[in-house]
Amino acid sequence: MTPPAALQKALAELLGEARLSVESLPDTDIRLWLIDAANMDRAFSPEETRRILNEPPYWCFCWASGLVLSRWIAERPEWVRGKRVLDFGAGSGVAAIAAAKAGAAEVVACDLDPLALAACRANAELNGVQLSYSDDFFAEADRYDLIIVADVLYDRANLPLLDQFLSRGREALVADSRVRDFKHPLYSRLEILDACTWPDLAEPAEFRRVSLYHAERHAEAKSLAVG
Repeated sequence: MTPPAALQKALAELLGEARLSVESLPDTDIRLWLIDAANMDRAFSPEETRRILNEPPYWCFCWASGLVLSRWIAERPEWVRGKRVLDFGAGSGVAAIAAAKAGAAEVVACDLDPLALAACRANAELNGVQLSYSDDFFAEADRYDLIIVADVLYDRANLPLLDQFLSRGREALVADSRVRDFKHPLYSRLEILDACTWPDLAEPAEFRRVSLYHAERHAEAKSLAVG
């Protein structure tokens, strides 16, 4: 298959000869346009490293947290079936695609990065699902049943987002392997699961342990009432 032209061009500008290819994610029925693993088996030049750090191509990897969240949804479709779902920081769109496949009534892939939204569109088409798209979470109405989130807590400065998710949805489901030990009165940890980023970046074992958290807005109302 021929990679989407705009995405391939953007990747090539970052990493020279890097190519996108269709990859089947392990233990799922989802396929994504991802960076060819063979492209990662080499040393990057200083200029490539600088470009990667300045404009990391998150959208051409399926990060461990996204893989865990998509598997969780596929195994427990009742979490999304018939619901309005927004995927915050959608990246490649893997969690949004999993929600659509599991029978969500509506799925919005939300990401600030235009390339990520282009990747979501290409990957939705690849998997034969229909998504909607948004580039501004805070412009969205408070109308969602569930906000799904994978791998956006890589910086503790992002922890205040945990409150914001419940400003647009009645529930939130958050998967993260970078900040696994956050304490928040509204979020309870459901499980810790193993996965690796795809293609495999040979990350430390600690980043292969993904925590899955759940919060409900009614819990927030109870907390405020008690306070």
